[in-house]
Amino acid sequence: MSLSQNNIENPAIQESRIAPTMPLPKRLLSYQISNLQGVGARERQEDSFTLANAFDVKQIKNNGLLFVVCDGMGGMKDGKVASETAIASIRQTFQYMNRSSDIAYQLKEGIYEAAEKVKEQLGGYGGSTVVAGIIYQEKLYFASVGDSFFYLKRGDMLYRLNEEHTMCTQIYRECIRDGNMDPAAGRNDSESSALTQFLGMVGLSEVDGFVKPLPLREGDVLLACSDGVGGVLNETEVLQALSCKTPQEMCSRIESGIVSHNRKHQDNYTAIIVKCVK
Repeated sequence: MSLSQNNIENPAIQESRIAPTMPLPKRLLSYQISNLQGVGARERQEDSFTLANAFDVKQIKNNGLLFVVCDGMGGMKDGKVASETAIASIRQTFQYMNRSSDIAYQLKEGIYEAAEKVKEQLGGYGGSTVVAGIIYQEKLYFASVGDSFFYLKRGDMLYRLNEEHTMCTQIYRECIRDGNMDPAAGRNDSESSALTQFLGMVGLSEVDGFVKPLPLREGDVLLACSDGVGGVLNETEVLQALSCKTPQEMCSRIESGIVSHNRKHQDNYTAIIVKCVK
C-alpha cells in the first residue's frame, strides 16, 4: 500500500505507524578489584585484609561489596592476632547487616564491636588499625581507626577520605582551636606518629567515616591501604599509580614505588584497589 498526501497529513494514520519507545535500562556500575601485600623488611606479616562478594555480581547487587585492611601493631603483642580478629568480626558484621537500615551506623558499630573483641582477645596489650569500605547500590560507606589510608581518585584529582588518629592530627586540631592555622603544626613533634586511637585499646572513642554515603561514578578508583603504602608513597606517586588502566597495573606500580624508596625499615604493606566501570 502506498501512502498518499492525504495519508501523510492524517494524524491518526501517522500515530499508528510510530513504534512505541522504551527508555534504555540504566547501565549499572561494576567493579574491577585487585590487591597487593608484602612483608617489607619485617620478620613477619601482621597486616590482614579481606574481600567479600568481590567477584559475584549477583551478591554485590543484593548485599554489596566489602573490603577491609587491618594493620596489626608490630610494637605490641600479637599484631597478627589483632588484625585477624578484627577482620573476622567485621566480616560477621557485614554478613548480618540489615541493608534496609542505616549502613553507615551499622558499619561504625561493627568497628566498635571489632575493637572490643581485639581487646578481649589480647587483654588490651595488642592492637590494630582498620580501614573498611562497603559499596552498596553504587554508594560508598567507610569507617577507619588509626593511621591506615583511604583514597579516592576521581578524574585527575586524588582525595584522602579518612583522617589519621595520630598525635600529629591531635596537636593540629588543638592548634586550630587555639587560633594557630599553621598546617605544619604537630609534624615535628617527636611523638607525631603515635596512634591516639586503635582497635584493642581501652577507651576507643573515635571512629572516622561518612555520616552519609558517597555516590560513586564511572572511573572512580578507591584505594584502602596500610601505612606501609600510604606512609611511604606521597600523594603524587599514589595519583600516578591510580592513573594506570587496571587495578592490577595500579598494584604493580604501587609495589614498584615502594621498592624504589628502598626503606631500610620498610613496614608490611597491604593495599586493596577497586575501580568503578560500566
